[in-house]
Amino acid sequence: MKINSPQFNLMQRACMKASKVLIRDFGEIEKLQVSEKSPGDFVTASDKRVEKIIIGELQKSEYSILSEEAGLIKGKDNDKKWIIDPIDGTFNFLNGLPHFAISIGYEDNGEIICGIIFDPIKNEMFTAHKGSGAYLNNSRIRVSNKSDFKVSCLVTGGPKAASKTKESILDEYKRISMKTNAHIRKSGSAALDLAYVAAGRYDGYWQREINYWDIAAGIIILKESGGFIENMKAKGFGEEKVDIIASNSKIHEELRNLL
Repeated sequence: MKINSPQFNLMQRACMKASKVLIRDFGEIEKLQVSEKSPGDFVTASDKRVEKIIIGELQKSEYSILSEEAGLIKGKDNDKKWIIDPIDGTFNFLNGLPHFAISIGYEDNGEIICGIIFDPIKNEMFTAHKGSGAYLNNSRIRVSNKSDFKVSCLVTGGPKAASKTKESILDEYKRISMKTNAHIRKSGSAALDLAYVAAGRYDGYWQREINYWDIAAGIIILKESGGFIENMKAKGFGEEKVDIIASNSKIHEELRNLL
């Protein structure tokens, strides 16, 4: 089933236009001008260029925009909002690691309705629209069917150096690794982590203190693929940092109980 809505079509056009710049810049990574944004987190000239292109396309609508670099840009219709992460996996990008993505979600009255996560290097576009399922390019995707937690392949983001809860997060990692024979990965891209859970490549994902724009598109993609996703801090999701857990239905409770 092909996803077809005005919002989705606009997101897709923005994504494809911005990806051309991203691919070009990745090929010339040594020439990028880099400035430090915060400990363990960098912003590049490419990040800003990609964001500018995406915002320029999405502003053809009258919706508000929340983006990692630009912050909140109010539109005429504040009940509808685009949630953008121009390069999710910036540190990978800067180091020449081909694992990063453009992430765009569309929110209507606080609910994510559709989302796109596009990996331009692998040419993999993960998409979903509420009620229409989740897709990788043109193929339907589903979460894994794995039920044995001991052999589950999990992924996490881990704490940043400046995190006030770093020690407790590391304790969680140790506790879970004892239950899974250390089948835990750390990829450096939250958006792709969620997309990979949706596609059955990973069985579960958790991360503390993550920003809304990192996961907005992934929320609907994961739900439409049959997965479970929740904020461990509160009901629902918002613009503040959240503690997220996402997985297939069969290991979700066991993973949650270890956190």
